Amino acid sequence: MSGGVLGRLSTLTLNIKQLVALPHLSLPLHTLPSPRATVGASNVPCLFREPYIHSGYRPVGQPWHCYALSLFQSHNELLNVWSHLLAVPVVLLRFWFFAATGSLTLDASSLPLCLYTLSALTYLIFSTLAHLLQSHSELSHYSLFFLDYVGVAVYQYGSALAHYFYCTEDEWRQSLVRALYLPGAALLGWLSCASCCFAKLRYSRPYPLRRKILQIVPSSLAYMLDISPVALRIATRPLWEPVLVLHALQVAFFMMAAFFFSCPVPERFFPGRCDIIGHGHQIFHILLVMCTICQMEAVFKDFLVQRSSVVQVHGEQSVWLATGSFFILFVCSMLTAAQMRQSVQKQLRKTKRIKSK
Repeated sequence: MSGGVLGRLSTLTLNIKQLVALPHLSLPLHTLPSPRATVGASNVPCLFREPYIHSGYRPVGQPWHCYALSLFQSHNELLNVWSHLLAVPVVLLRFWFFAATGSLTLDASSLPLCLYTLSALTYLIFSTLAHLLQSHSELSHYSLFFLDYVGVAVYQYGSALAHYFYCTEDEWRQSLVRALYLPGAALLGWLSCASCCFAKLRYSRPYPLRRKILQIVPSSLAYMLDISPVALRIATRPLWEPVLVLHALQVAFFMMAAFFFSCPVPERFFPGRCDIIGHGHQIFHILLVMCTICQMEAVFKDFLVQRSSVVQVHGEQSVWLATGSFFILFVCSMLTAAQMRQSVQKQLRKTKRIKSK
């Protein structure tokens, strides 16, 4: 009997060895191309270069998985990627812990909070994808940053919903701004996306000042409207309240982030020395994450105070209209990005025909 068992074990072992040896079932990971070494600015097309950043660029035209694996490679987009990638589980876990305490109820009053959290995750994920994969090709570069701008628009409106339903007071609700707030926030959110996409498509490097104006003005108007309920509270109430400290911090982090987005510092004063770590866009990303975390904590605190009166004060129909507007804004922004992508494709085909002549 023992001999029969040993015989069966020997046969099984042989079969396993033969199975592993089959070439189509083996995992030839060593044969997959790995990301190539980073190169200087002169070795990538002008589209992919950043002012005052001289090195750390990933070569264009590698397979997609090389850019995915570059998540673990040193390059000048690495901190841009990780800053927003790490924020995704932070936001998810914070929302999960908040919901797990029983603070979140499945009714209309909680919908804006869920949409706000979804909007934060959307901008973080889209930004991560854009900075991780954009070096694949010119079309990928444009397409992914158009997607990034969709995320920005969605987050702007998600923030507006949270501020409108949980962070307002009677004085603000009695003003004319309330009537214009949600329609204006949706319109300016879409306009931010459209203007950023157009500026990206219309202007090439070296970028003129008009491009930066097209990017900043609609987003600034959207932010001034979105933050107005919070700004009134900060201006009229004592800042010792913990929730107002958090709101003040979110405003301060956003203003600092806007500065580093608008100005290429410190790399402008130290060209070539901030290539991998320390350039302005990386600082912008980190400050924006800090803004989101402070905003989220403040909104959670306001929600706990206001949840019982949200439907009574604003009306359930208003909540559902705002929810519908959120998804309409997302679809409109995606369609805008898709239309801009088609324009890029036409532009690239035209350039290719000219070069082939």
